[in-house]
Amino acid sequence: MNDVDGTGNGELPSTAGYGEAAEQLAVQYESVSFAEVHGELLHHYPAPPAAVLDIGAGTGRDAAALAALGHRVVAAEPTPELRAHGERLHAGTGIRWLPDALPGLPGLLAEGERYDLVLLTAVWMHLTPAERPPAMDALATLLAPGGRLALTLRHGPVPPGRRMFDLPPEHTVDLATDRGLRLLHRTTRGDLHGRGAVHWTELVFERPAGSTPVGDS
Repeated sequence: MNDVDGTGNGELPSTAGYGEAAEQLAVQYESVSFAEVHGELLHHYPAPPAAVLDIGAGTGRDAAALAALGHRVVAAEPTPELRAHGERLHAGTGIRWLPDALPGLPGLLAEGERYDLVLLTAVWMHLTPAERPPAMDALATLLAPGGRLALTLRHGPVPPGRRMFDLPPEHTVDLATDRGLRLLHRTTRGDLHGRGAVHWTELVFERPAGSTPVGDS
């Protein structure tokens, strides 16, 4: 078996299949609106202007919508092909693009900025069990006191050539609460692209306003 992710175990990387399918995925991502994807969560998002981080930003659909609302937005997307589509489709929106990736997010952590809102849309289910605890450490560190973390989990068949895990939401809730984050919202919804076997869990967490960011403790 090929060592495709550098770990020595032949495991697919979290971004497997996305570069090759970037053209098709760009059309798919942009075919639904920010409001359709985030409608149930919007009342949990901070009012502008706020510091927003979109991790696994894809083509920047959500990042561009948030920038248009007056937020200062950083979009982290590790797949070069998707990042190129985003920079072209949403040029002039003020988004700052970075090639950073979970679980470590080394570039973002090195900058030392804290964010009022961190989005993780259709990303978390790509991480292996071993990657999730350090990933949640990084996310908790990047949240400002009072900041919100919004993430979605995909449930259903795994597309060929992708690395995904259909994990129970309780596992993610436990990881977040162990790091001092408070669950504000949990819902399920169907798939916006009409895939009947696919559904989603939506979670929103908050770092209590009086708490110290993990990286500052």
